[in-house]
Amino acid sequence: MADEKPGQYPFTRGIYPDMYKERLWTMRQYAGFTSAKESNERYKFLLDQGVTGLSVAFDLPTQMGYDSDHVMAEGEVGRVGVPVSTLDDMRTLLKDIPLDQVSVSMTINATAAILLAFYLAAAEENGVPFEKLRGTLQNDVLKEYIARGTHIFPPQASLRIVTDIFEFCHRTVLKWNTISISGYHIREAGSTAAQELAFTFANGIAYVQAVLHRGLKVDDFAPRLSFFFNAHIDFFEEIAKFRAARRLWAKIMKERFGAKNPKSMMCRFHVQTAGSSLTAQQLDNNVVRTAVEALAAVLGGTQSLHTNARDEALALPTEDSVQLALRTQQLIAYETGVTETIDPLGGSYYVESLTAHLEEEAAKLIERIDDLGGAVPAIEEGFIQNEIGRSAYEYQRRIDGVRRSVIGVNRFTAHDSEIPATLSIDAEAVASQVNRTNAFKSDRNDDNLRTTRQALQEAAKSDDNLMPHIIRTAKSGATLGEISDTLRQVFGEYDLP
Repeated sequence: MADEKPGQYPFTRGIYPDMYKERLWTMRQYAGFTSAKESNERYKFLLDQGVTGLSVAFDLPTQMGYDSDHVMAEGEVGRVGVPVSTLDDMRTLLKDIPLDQVSVSMTINATAAILLAFYLAAAEENGVPFEKLRGTLQNDVLKEYIARGTHIFPPQASLRIVTDIFEFCHRTVLKWNTISISGYHIREAGSTAAQELAFTFANGIAYVQAVLHRGLKVDDFAPRLSFFFNAHIDFFEEIAKFRAARRLWAKIMKERFGAKNPKSMMCRFHVQTAGSSLTAQQLDNNVVRTAVEALAAVLGGTQSLHTNARDEALALPTEDSVQLALRTQQLIAYETGVTETIDPLGGSYYVESLTAHLEEEAAKLIERIDDLGGAVPAIEEGFIQNEIGRSAYEYQRRIDGVRRSVIGVNRFTAHDSEIPATLSIDAEAVASQVNRTNAFKSDRNDDNLRTTRQALQEAAKSDDNLMPHIIRTAKSGATLGEISDTLRQVFGEYDLP
């Protein structure tokens, strides 16, 4: 809108008055694989190459609450992220990383409280007080029921743990972003841009309502809320989506929840380029796709950005491809001149009309979810999942019918001359991780461990905040799987209908 200014409500044109003219976005590269030691080496490489924030990927057993030596973890240890079963693993993962200087984002949801406990314990051992820690916990378990499936407990129990983390960090880890409410995985599952906004904000509304019910005031916790969006390949639509996101969330916080602090109304977000847009065919095309998507995120006003690597349709990225992905961000920041002006496409008839359209469509979907009783009932009834499924089916039909072009797949196809070398998982490192987990379990004070696990179980049955109990249990030597099992005994596990 012509009369809207950057840094002012409803923040359509950016949450800060000067945006990148004052400070660039945080450049992150999502990483984690095979073992804590190898992942730590990758993080140090990335810091040397110029990343300004670390983003930790965890393997599926860690995400699902299983230790590396569990039968359910077999074949998945270190495959899509780093395995962290013990406090020792976290110590190794963070070795020589200056936690009082580097912002660390952890993409973890069902077991977020446990990984945060490990992180806090490791930081404390390194002499870094909680109040100096900066980072983000994804901690958005509702989208797991919608899009990814790495949930453990029923939705209400999961919402209780999320709220416990909010409350604990509000009092103890003051600079920590307690949640990154994620539209990324919703979009990867096949949603439209408007659905990504609507379902993300419906989840956000549920979290805010849960925390308010706990007794916190909206302006006490809302400034630490953050979001995580997808930058897909439709360039102008994505720019408009980010602008619409800021405006829509600002109105939700002000009009629905009565927020007074402008920071409570700011939609601060991280963006990752679209993994689902990458192709296994003609890998170099992915470099171009990622550059276009990253530029859309920057023109849309992101606070943090991860750029996917060219080979991620085949495997975890190699060091060379990760460096090229990071260089893509740096080139946009330092060579193109797009950071010299705020909201460069503001005032464009096309972008402004797209922004208004996406806001309107997302608001209608949020109203439908409100009519169903909110995000949790809408998830339990399968409404959100079915809406995404229909959109994903239609998107694929357009590709199959060549009504949507994917270069190298349904247009301008050609055989790749050779298959590039990809990152392989070191079987010996995986075996070593399993052995370390076993060794860790054999060298503990069993009496102390039993006491803390019993206390955690009793706390889960009560209304106590679980975070102090989880931290004590972690310090006593409990593994991620053991803490998860303790909570499973109280909350049970959840299967989607």
